[in-house]
Amino acid sequence: MPLSATVVGAMLGLSVQLHSNALRKLPLMRHPWEHVLALGLGAVFGNQLVKWEAKVEEDLDKLLQKAKEANERRYIEYRVIDSEARPKIEELRVIEKKLRI
Repeated sequence: MPLSATVVGAMLGLSVQLHSNALRKLPLMRHPWEHVLALGLGAVFGNQLVKWEAKVEEDLDKLLQKAKEANERRYIEYRVIDSEARPKIEELRVIEKKLRI
């Protein structure tokens, strides 16, 4: 994967340089050192893009795991509170009925 990213990035850099020269109606291979520089920068860009994508995926997995844990805590705490609150609510209703009478 990194080799293909390097090659694709290098070709992207070269094509940007060639396209830039073509738009300005200059000879395509004018200043060959610019093409070498564009190849290098494109290769670096391709490799950094692959690293960034892997890091984003890892961060997303961490965030999804945290969200899942938070949702589980919320659901479990709600169920515990709900089961503890029902008898108390029933007691309050009985007391309220007695007070009305």
